[in-house]
This record gives sequence, C-alpha cells and structure tokens, in this order.
Amino acid sequence: MNILMVYPEFPDTFWSFKHALKFINKKVSNPPLGLMTISALLPKYWNKKLIDINIFPLTEKDILWADLVFVSAMDVQRTSVESIINQVKQLGKPVVAGGPLFTEDYEQFDNVDYLVLNEGEITLPLFIEDYLAGNAKHIYKTDDYANMSLSPLPDISLINLRDYDCMSIQFSRGCPFNCDFCNVTALLGHYPRLKTSRQIVAELDQLYNAGWRRNIFFVDDNFIGNKRILKEDILPALIEWRRGKKGCNFLTEASINLADDPELMKLLVKAGFMSVFIGVETPDEESLQNCNKKQNTKRDLIDNIHTIQHAGIQVMAGFIVGFDSDTPSIFNRMVDFIQKSGIVTAMVGLLQAPNSTELYRKLDEQGRIIKEMTGDNTDGTTNIIPVMDANILRKGYLSILDKIYSRKLYYQRVKTFLRDYQTQKSDVTIEFSEVVALLRTMVVMGLNPKEAFYYWNLFFWTLFKFPNKFPLAITLTVYGYHFRSINQKNRKAVLHHHPRTTPKDALSVSS
Repeated sequence: MNILMVYPEFPDTFWSFKHALKFINKKVSNPPLGLMTISALLPKYWNKKLIDINIFPLTEKDILWADLVFVSAMDVQRTSVESIINQVKQLGKPVVAGGPLFTEDYEQFDNVDYLVLNEGEITLPLFIEDYLAGNAKHIYKTDDYANMSLSPLPDISLINLRDYDCMSIQFSRGCPFNCDFCNVTALLGHYPRLKTSRQIVAELDQLYNAGWRRNIFFVDDNFIGNKRILKEDILPALIEWRRGKKGCNFLTEASINLADDPELMKLLVKAGFMSVFIGVETPDEESLQNCNKKQNTKRDLIDNIHTIQHAGIQVMAGFIVGFDSDTPSIFNRMVDFIQKSGIVTAMVGLLQAPNSTELYRKLDEQGRIIKEMTGDNTDGTTNIIPVMDANILRKGYLSILDKIYSRKLYYQRVKTFLRDYQTQKSDVTIEFSEVVALLRTMVVMGLNPKEAFYYWNLFFWTLFKFPNKFPLAITLTVYGYHFRSINQKNRKAVLHHHPRTTPKDALSVSS
C-alpha cells in the first residue's frame, strides 16, 4: 500500500507567524503532529509519504502514486481541505479524513470516502482491519477516549526537521475546565489523559538524536491539567533528561491558575519551559462568569501574569471581545489591560461558537448562529449574532488591534515586559540564520522611517540595561512586524465584510 498524507494549508493568521518566519528563512512553525502519530499507527510495511502544503505543493504525481490519501485538519484549514479533496477525487483516488474539522462537521464532507473520526488510536485500527478485509465502512467514530499511555512514538521520518522552526509533542488530552465557547472538552473530555514520562523522554530522545536543538512545543490544551503528576513525575523526568544537553527550550499552553503554584512554576523553569500561552479572554468579570471561565474569575489577572513573568516564563495570551455582556467600554479596557500586563504576544479575536460547544447549543436555541465558523478567531468574522450592534463591535475590534499593534504601544509593551521578566539562563547556541535575522531587522525596521525611532530606542535600551534580554527583544520586534502585517491584511478584509444580522440572510448567502 502507498499512503499519501496531506496536511492542508494553514492560513495567514496571528498564529501562523509567517511574516516572522521569513526572517529566519522558514515557512512553517510546527509539523503536523497528528499525521505523524497516525503514520505510526499504520502497518509498518506500508509506504508512507507526507506532503505539507504549507511547504510543498500537492502534485498530480503525488496523488497518482497513492492507494489512499489521508487528510487531517482543523477548522481554520477548511478552505485548503476542500481544494485538496477535489484535487484527489478528480484523479479517482480514495480519501481518508480525520481530525477536529471532520469529527465536528463530517456531515459536510459527502465526497470523502472514509471518515475516521475522534481519536485515531481507537478508530484507525478498526478502519485498517475492515479495509484489509475488503469491507471498510464510510464512518468510524467512538464515544470512548484513547488511553494515551498506548499512543505510539510519532513518525518523524515523514518530515525534514530543518523545514520547521519548532517541533511538537503532546503530553495530555482533555481539560478539567468547562469554558462554554471551547470545543476542547467536547472533543477530548474533561479528564486529562496522560502519556507516561517514559513516552515523553522517548519522544525527546528521538528529536535530540535526530539533531534537533531548537524549541519544542507541548501542544496540550492545558499542560497543567494534572499538577500532581507534573510535579511528581513528568517535570523531574524532564529536568533529568535536560542534564548535559544543549538547547531544546519548551513552550506550552496552560490556565491562569499556574500563578497560584510557585513550586510548579519553579519546576517548569528548571525543566526548560520558556513560554506559556494562556486564555485570558477578557478583563470583564461578568463576561468571564457568563462564559463559565471560572478559573479566571475573582483574581487579579494582571498581577497573576506578572507573577508568571517574574518567575521566568513569558506569557502569550488570547483575548475575546463580543460577549453578550460586553459594552463599547470593553475596547479601551482591553487595550489598557494588555498594555499594563506586558503581554507582547496578545492575540485578540471576536467571539465565535464552535460546533458541539455549550455556547453553540445556547445560541442555536436563540436563533443566533448564522453560519459555520472559520476557525480563525482573528479574521474579524464571527458566526453568531452579537448583542452589541455588529458595526460597533467590528469597529471596536479593529480599534483594539490598531492600538495594541501600533508601533508606539507595541514597543512600550515590550519594555514593560522586559522590565518585569526574570530571564532564564539559556545555553542555546546562536545559529547563523539568527544572525542574518538580526541584520534583516536592522534593514526592515531600523531603516523604516515610521519605525526607526522605536526600533533603535529599544535596541540600545535593552543592550545597555538588560543585555541578557537583547536576543529576546529582537525576536519581539520581529513578532511585531508579523502582527502588524496580519492586522493590515485583516483590516481590509473586515472593512469589506458586511456583518449579517439574521440567520436567514446568512444562510441565503452561504448556500
């Protein structure tokens, strides 16, 4: 059997970092970990090839080589998915599809031959058995959750590590919280299921032995969902693994209650975790209560963020506007909060309701769902009818992005962060590509009349006051370039987008 695995294009979003990656001659941040895991579940004697469309085009030759074409995707990759499926079907090859997009919206993909849904560790072996017996079904799905301790070592032979800026590892699936706009628990459950420390070390060894020394992203939706296991087993194992090794700093996602646990933060830093993404969502207490984001309520969020930063962990964060209780005052409050927090990588989106979430159910009952969501909560669109006037919401949203990504406020925020951030000791070797990136920033930002003052001011301010933070300061100027580029592109799209006010109007357009 020849198996072609295709990873769809990830659109140009705040999360893609495409404009930043150009500075180091990379096209993509992370490899398709899902397909690499699926590959490890397939019979070893099958021939497998991966095409990441973010790097290489999908050719007719690739498709004709394959007996089966596997596609895995998230909501945000829907447009690329539809193009891939059409291209494959035109050449008469069968498509096997899975991942979050298909698990939630499989009824919209009639032209897919085999839908292998939910978690592949459960449904893929069932499909393979039936396929080899000649009686494969159209849909494979389950209400059970996979035992992560049985999940295989991802197949890194499918990729060229040098094509990516950051590798990916998954430790857990599931989240103990119940935010009503989040589809993580609908897909993966509330009880965090974990890999063993032995599995994680094996994955790290595989990457390190292959020569990897750059960042590694633990892609868990909430890495600290089980603090006890982390503190007693996983982090001590990572600390031991790191001994005598160079590079390989870690990033992950977590909830704000990380700030409540000094011991956990200390262990994370010792294990090599440099950054954490946190869903802050909003500074408005009523909105947090209404969306059931209880872990963020009744606390000083800015103080919590500074606590994490001071412990030596950078905080990236997601924010949302468009909650039912939001008033026009939220726009300035959001900007003030982000500036005071020193969160440089602040990604703000309009509220969307993913299928299968509590928010979707509630708004659907009210007749306020107007279309399928794009999956990109930073493109200025929403799939719900907001309580706030749609035009006011859209203009207010744009005003937030214009302000926080303006050169003046962005560079101010970088300084706020660098003052409070307790930098970690790092043994990462500076690569030639990063020296080239520094020179490029001097040209792109340093010679730009609109940016030169802010760039050189930060350049020398950091060099003289915090020389150990200088590489980070330059990295953040590159992030700022990316965010401004995306904002300019999205601003044009949002201004040309006419928000729908009724489900009927939206349905007539989409159909």
